Amino acid sequence: MSTERTLVLIKPDGVARGLTGNILARIEAKGYVLVELKKVNATTEQLAAHYAEHEGKPFYQPLVDFMSSGPIVAAIFEGQRVIEGFRSLAGATEPTTAAPGTIRGDLGRDWGEKVQKNLVHGSDSAESAEREIGIWFA
Repeated sequence: MSTERTLVLIKPDGVARGLTGNILARIEAKGYVLVELKKVNATTEQLAAHYAEHEGKPFYQPLVDFMSSGPIVAAIFEGQRVIEGFRSLAGATEPTTAAPGTIRGDLGRDWGEKVQKNLVHGSDSAESAEREIGIWFA
């Protein structure tokens, strides 16, 4: 089985709360290898490309506004089944119902805002990973 790569974004809420080290440590503790890492302020172009499939949906603009509200940490991780493994480690999208032991389950919660602040993003397929890595690590 070949290794694969995935994009992980630590969203502005995770960075602002000082959780970057904790989140990266959890991924490394799982056995995945950190390939590249950088802290960025997302551009309008990056966010439009990253969330292109959601353009026109009611949550699109609040999501773009949130993702541009502060720095993001972008990382490429590598390993066997890393895409599936990270998504399991991240937990359910909704932090309130994410299982204990997951990043979102242990560290996330509902903040009562228009946009869901759920700490992390991870690619959902090899195709998405390739596309997303190209956006954030051009």
